[in-house]
Amino acid sequence: MLHKKELIFDVDLEQFEALVLAASDETPVLVDLWAEWCSPCLVIAPILKKLVDEYDGGIRLAKVEVDEGENMKLAGRYKVRGFPTVLLIKNGEEVARFSGAKPLSFLREFVDSHID
Repeated sequence: MLHKKELIFDVDLEQFEALVLAASDETPVLVDLWAEWCSPCLVIAPILKKLVDEYDGGIRLAKVEVDEGENMKLAGRYKVRGFPTVLLIKNGEEVARFSGAKPLSFLREFVDSHID
């Protein structure tokens, strides 16, 4: 079982392969592609944290600040058109995504419909 602090973490382009893609073989990973200037990004952040807390180790959350360093390349790789965009990665592959701030009820349904 992962410790709570390991369930939500910042990741950059260099770490993405190991901490998100490879790790998603064991636990699905939500990837929050966000920017500090983005108001909806700031709205959804605590909702995503609450969701991860509710799943108690069943999902992890990787936060990618797209304005830092090479991280914008991840947004390009996944053809992100707006922020926030949240990807669900399972077994190294994107299985679903949504954009914009959403309520907790939407997030629960989103995760439940894509994980075993």
